[in-house]
Amino acid sequence: MTPKEKARDLILKHLRVNHGFNVHIARQCALIAVYECIELLLNINPHMVFPQQVEYWQKVKQELEKI
Repeated sequence: MTPKEKARDLILKHLRVNHGFNVHIARQCALIAVYECIELLLNINPHMVFPQQVEYWQKVKQELEKI
C-alpha cells in the first residue's frame, strides 16, 4: 500500500468506527496513530533501526498533513 493509500485508509477506518467524526477529527486521530508507529520503530531497540519502515510512516504522515 502506498503512503497516500495508507493515509486515506486510516482516515476511512476512523470515520467508520466513529460515526460522529468528521474528516478533520479522523485525520488528527490518524496522525496520532502514525506518530505512535514512528516512535515505536525508533524506540524498539537502540541497536536496531528500521529506516525503511520509519521512512514509510513519515511519508504517510506527510500525506495526512496534505489532507
